[in-house]
Amino acid sequence: MDWNRDQIKQRLAVVCGGVAFFCALQNLPAVAGALRWALGVLSPFLVGGAIAFILNVPMRAIEAHLPKGKRWKSLRRPLALVLTLAAVTGVLTLAACVVSPGIGDAVRSIAGQLPAAVQRTQEQLAELENWLPQLETLAADLRLDEFDWKALPEKAAALVRDWGGGLVSSGGVLIGGVVSGVSTFVIGLVFSFYVLLQKERLARQGRQVLYALLPERWADRTLEILRLASRTFSSFLSGQCVEAVILGSLFVVAMTIFRMPYALLVGVLIALTALIPVVGAFIGCIVGALLIAVTNPWQAVGFVVLFLVLQQVEGNLIYPHVVGSSVGLPSIWVLAAVTLGGKLMGIAGMLFFIPLCSVLYALFRGFVKERLKQRKVPARKWRDP
Repeated sequence: MDWNRDQIKQRLAVVCGGVAFFCALQNLPAVAGALRWALGVLSPFLVGGAIAFILNVPMRAIEAHLPKGKRWKSLRRPLALVLTLAAVTGVLTLAACVVSPGIGDAVRSIAGQLPAAVQRTQEQLAELENWLPQLETLAADLRLDEFDWKALPEKAAALVRDWGGGLVSSGGVLIGGVVSGVSTFVIGLVFSFYVLLQKERLARQGRQVLYALLPERWADRTLEILRLASRTFSSFLSGQCVEAVILGSLFVVAMTIFRMPYALLVGVLIALTALIPVVGAFIGCIVGALLIAVTNPWQAVGFVVLFLVLQQVEGNLIYPHVVGSSVGLPSIWVLAAVTLGGKLMGIAGMLFFIPLCSVLYALFRGFVKERLKQRKVPARKWRDP
């Protein structure tokens, strides 16, 4: 059988890819170490790309409302970036101004109840005096008098030295991790500014690279997938923010109606934690219930009941329409994406896997429809009977 040059290249590529995959499987620890090293090197730029993508959503809306014309051409992009940063900083500052006083009030309330708790503890310790004779008998039965009490200070000193050395070493690791994380974030933030200010130029250069390295059909398909991913991720971020604001507002209104304490604080906390899909609001519920329980335990129970009711409203009415429709992913796959992403990457995985699974779902759905069309399968065979 005669093979042309393209067929030979394809088969060589398949063979080389199979050999590379086999070698990677045989050396998984080395491959994992290389991937960790590469991620460590590229982490500032990955963080910067993520920040740029997130900031681009409000920045694009702000830039669309700025004046147009030759006079504003060179100022629209920097001005949009400054206004976006000001808006994000303002929202975070407002949330901090709401949360900080509420937490301070809760701490003062707990401190005010400490004397009563200490009094109760003293009463319980006084009751223990009735048990002291039995404890002495138990100590005699256990033959604690044979214990080497003289060696106890030496053992305690050795234990303290071991703990102190471990604490110092872990403290050094913690400080190094904090410094590394802060430097990575700062470099990523600066990198995101460059990306946002030159995004059209970078996009044009990326398209040039794709068409230079890939066949035109593959490059077109790659750009189509990237556009779909961009739309899906942007819609998901917008929908998640809108859903969080709606849910937080519902809690503020409902808690105000039922005269529950810390209404604004709990509403802001639930709005912030609701940015984590599906499970985030439950974190806000736990924190809110603990804060309310300090003042009135029965109101904390009522708050939990209120949360369950509003969570049903949010899960069945708000989230599917605001977020589910924006990414085009059925509820069952949203739950699967959150579970898988949380297991693999924690909170970041929950945020990342919903739009990622939405993109994969859209691509696979298009592939299935195209295959059905190619194979001329009648619709009556796969539709509901």
